[in-house]
Amino acid sequence: MVAVGSVGRIVLGELAMMVPLPLYGVLIKTGLTETLAFIAGFVSGTALGFVTGALIIVVSDIFISPGPWTPFIALIVGVLFGAGAGLLQRLGGKTDALTLGAFAVALSFLDELLQNTWVSIFFNVPFGVTMALGPPHAEPRIAENAVEFSLVDSRIHEEL
Repeated sequence: MVAVGSVGRIVLGELAMMVPLPLYGVLIKTGLTETLAFIAGFVSGTALGFVTGALIIVVSDIFISPGPWTPFIALIVGVLFGAGAGLLQRLGGKTDALTLGAFAVALSFLDELLQNTWVSIFFNVPFGVTMALGPPHAEPRIAENAVEFSLVDSRIHEEL
């Protein structure tokens, strides 16, 4: 059984590194999926951000093993990172690196919470267990997203 969220990231991360496409392993290990969805949403708007975020997950799952989690994770990433960035840009306009970093932390935490909730419901695992297993794997991803979102600040503004 392959789960998603923090528990599943262990399995998915191991699978990603076994796939003959090393680029996929790099993307899943460094959290670039969220960053790419965020950039697409911030630069091109909520609709394209959502589509980019959702398709990144769907296409990447095709290479490792799509499952019942694929549509839910695609929806979560598309809405939070892709459409969320488009909404941030629309409401706040240009933002600084600190704001983007804080936004990344908030979205990453919410993403982890939603994915763990889905795992808990779908696989009938107590919610406390999924949340307890999450921090060792969620914290590095949250930190990576904060750094990556902050680093793309100047590049995003050049595109606008």
